[in-house]
Amino acid sequence: MKKLAAWAILLLGMAYFILPLLGMTEFSLSMKRGEYSAEAYRVVLADPRFAQTFVYSLGMALATIVFSVLLVVPTAFWVRLKLPHLRPYVEFVTLLPLVIPAIVIVFGYIRLYNTSSWLPLTGTVFGTNLLLLLGYATLALPYMYRAVDTGLRTIDVATLTEAAQSLGAGWPTIIGRVILPNVMVAVMSGAFVTLAIVIGEFTMAALLNRPAFGPYLQLMGANRAYEPNALAVISFVITWACMGLIQLVSRFSKFDKARA
Repeated sequence: MKKLAAWAILLLGMAYFILPLLGMTEFSLSMKRGEYSAEAYRVVLADPRFAQTFVYSLGMALATIVFSVLLVVPTAFWVRLKLPHLRPYVEFVTLLPLVIPAIVIVFGYIRLYNTSSWLPLTGTVFGTNLLLLLGYATLALPYMYRAVDTGLRTIDVATLTEAAQSLGAGWPTIIGRVILPNVMVAVMSGAFVTLAIVIGEFTMAALLNRPAFGPYLQLMGANRAYEPNALAVISFVITWACMGLIQLVSRFSKFDKARA
């Protein structure tokens, strides 16, 4: 009876998530009356703004991942090794992006760094892109930090550090060639979640007037019927592909450790 109830709950949960997606996919294939076709997908993929916005968001995602890794890995390593008493405070700070809306963060950026402020970053394309990158890194911080911190828990940080120091390694070498390879699966998990966040983010990119994929998706939704559903399906596929890559990387890591 318990097993039957568990299966019923599982199937109900799957139906709750899958049925709306199936309905959206079916609608996106109904652009031509009386038949299913991929016309909406053809129109979307042929739109030059799709490639422009997607490539821009992909580039920002990669830049955000690099920046987040450079920020989070040394910080989490140092806190775990030298400042364990500060862990609750660091964890609290990393949780703040979950309770502070993105619109509040971006309005703060605009207020502090507009063209009449002491540091007019919004006056240039590079400065605005930099603000957007910092905003994306802030949104991804809770996920990246917890992924890296979880990875650090699985290794003996103190022993690895002492061994590296006994061989004459400095701190950059210890972090880059000893710690980072051992938490690479955790870093990749945080990186793929960051990619999914950046690809679908709307508020910051729209208010900073950047040609990102999120505002393009919203613009299509306001003016078209079938194409927004096709874009949403593409976004789901990208997100699921990221989740699949996380599982793939984790499996390969476990296989390599088993062989070792």
